[in-house]
Parts: sequence; C-alpha cells; structure tokens
Amino acid sequence: EQTGRRMAAALLFLREIAEYLGRFLAALARGIRHPGDFRFTSLVYHCQETGLRAVPIVALMSFLIGIVLAFQGAVQLRQFGAEVFVIDLIAISILRELGILLTAIIVAGRTASALTASIGSMKMNEEIDAMRTLGLDPDMVLILPRVLALVITLPILGLVANLAGLVGGALMSWIELGISPSMFRYRLLADTSVDHVIVGLSKAPVFALIIGVIGCHAGMKVGKDAESLGAETSRAVVNAIFAVIVADALFSIFF
Repeated sequence: EQTGRRMAAALLFLREIAEYLGRFLAALARGIRHPGDFRFTSLVYHCQETGLRAVPIVALMSFLIGIVLAFQGAVQLRQFGAEVFVIDLIAISILRELGILLTAIIVAGRTASALTASIGSMKMNEEIDAMRTLGLDPDMVLILPRVLALVITLPILGLVANLAGLVGGALMSWIELGISPSMFRYRLLADTSVDHVIVGLSKAPVFALIIGVIGCHAGMKVGKDAESLGAETSRAVVNAIFAVIVADALFSIFF
C-alpha cells in the first residue's frame, strides 16, 4: 500500500511539474506577443540574484575541482608514465560533465530554496490572492521572470565554471607535473574538441528549467503556516538536485 501511495504521489508530482512548465511557456508566449506585459525590471533583478551573486561560489568550487582532478589524475597516470594526458582528463571532465553539473547543483541549492521561500511567503501573506484580485497574472509576475532569469544566467555560470576549472587544473599541473601554462594551453587546444564545450553548455537551459519550475511549484504549494514553508523549501532543494542528476544521466546516455 505504501509503495502504491508513493507511486501515485510521484506521478501526481510529475503532472504538476508538467503543468507549471506549461504555465511558464504560456506566459513566455504571452510576453513575446504583448511585450508591454513583460516585466523587464524583474527579469534583470532576478538575473542579478541568481546569476551575478552566484559567480564567486561557482568559480571557487570549479577552481578547486580542477585542482583535485589534476592532482588525483597525476598520481594515477604517473604510474604509467602518461602524466601529460592529465590535460585531456581535466578538459573533458570539466567541459563535458563536472563544470555544468556542479554549477547546476549549487544553483539548485541556492535558487530553488530562494524561489520557494519568496513565493511561499507571498502565498502565506495572501499576496498572490491580492494579485489575482487586482487583475495581475501570477504566472507573468512571479514565474516567468524567475525561470527565464535562470535560463539566461545558468549557461553563463557554466562558462565561468569551465574557465575556473581549467585554470585550477593548469595551476596544479604546473606545480605537480611541471607542465607549463603554454604547454597546457597547446595540448588543450590540440586535443580537446569544441564539441565537449557544446555538449556541456547545451545541458544548462534544461537544468535551469528544471530548477526554476520545481522551485516555483514548491512555492505555490506552501500553505498558511511557517512549517509548510520550511518543508516545501527543503523538498524543493532535494527534488531539484535529484532531477538535475537524473537529467544529466539521461544526457550522458543520449550523447
């Protein structure tokens, strides 16, 4: 019975996520048809909150991941006299997988919780009901700017993470293996295809949609008490990170 209830709840959750994705797309289409209804100031504000303010933590995380990859790769490849291939290991790992995946996980932790908390507090204070009374569409005012800001900023954060990871890997390769930055750059450009960059960054808009839709959905599900706000915030972060990892696995199989 418990298994059946969990499966029913999971299917209901997927249906609701699909509904909120449709609401976002409908609001986006309305914003394109009627630009006067689109709140550009709100979009810029959320781009700053979800993108610009996340640059330091994303860059630091990716820089340290590049250092760890270079160090561990050097230790293992030195046994076979193939230390120079650590450059290929760093480049492919960061550009194709780890750069954008870890960025999406950090953004899921930062932004999914922020979306749920901001929309949920408005729901608790009946501000969303007041919007509807005033003739304002919550999808246009709340969901569209937040999700669209994520779709715009996550690829940029992924690019920042890629660059920081490569810098960290180059630094550790120089310290541990004596591979100069010029040699690192030559091997990187000669042996690494731009396809890896395209594959990595092509995942970013999908991850952004997943994080934004799950965060907005959880915010709209908040009840009248503070306990439901905390529960939905925690649930949004867990669901967003889990969904991002599942989507990345599906991308890996597809590519």
